[in-house]
Amino acid sequence: MRIKSSKDFYSGLLFMVVGMGFAWGATDYQIGVASQMGPGYFPLMLGTLLAVVGLAVLFQSLAVETEGSDLIGSIAWKPVCFITLANIAFGVLVGGLPSIGVPYMGLMTAIVAVTFIASYGSDEFRVKEVFILAIVLAALNYTLFIWLLKLRLPAWPVFMSH
Repeated sequence: MRIKSSKDFYSGLLFMVVGMGFAWGATDYQIGVASQMGPGYFPLMLGTLLAVVGLAVLFQSLAVETEGSDLIGSIAWKPVCFITLANIAFGVLVGGLPSIGVPYMGLMTAIVAVTFIASYGSDEFRVKEVFILAIVLAALNYTLFIWLLKLRLPAWPVFMSH
């Protein structure tokens, strides 16, 4: 069988792998049943659903011809690197690295830093626009997670909390 849409083929394959990974990882937890769900029930169902969607996309890539060139281009390494770095920075800034003595910097610092790091991966980086976006995102996150949901996340850096 010939691949008629390489983008859909690889997207479907990725969905299937990630979905099966989550479903398999969920089996380490108690699953339960629909009326009494355990902690593994939701990730198992969500992973299974993602794998089924991936299978459907994969099948469509083999059965349906798409118009025009549907080849996958080169990988945009700059955005990939900066988005990955932004995710790592978020984890380090919110929680710190106690094992090596790095204190937490809080949610507000993490949101601002992540916004700048991820935006720098774009070819259209503008400091003023990114700064406004970072402030708006930090305010929305504070309002939603700290104020409304009352989550016990460190909002501010450790030196401002004491």
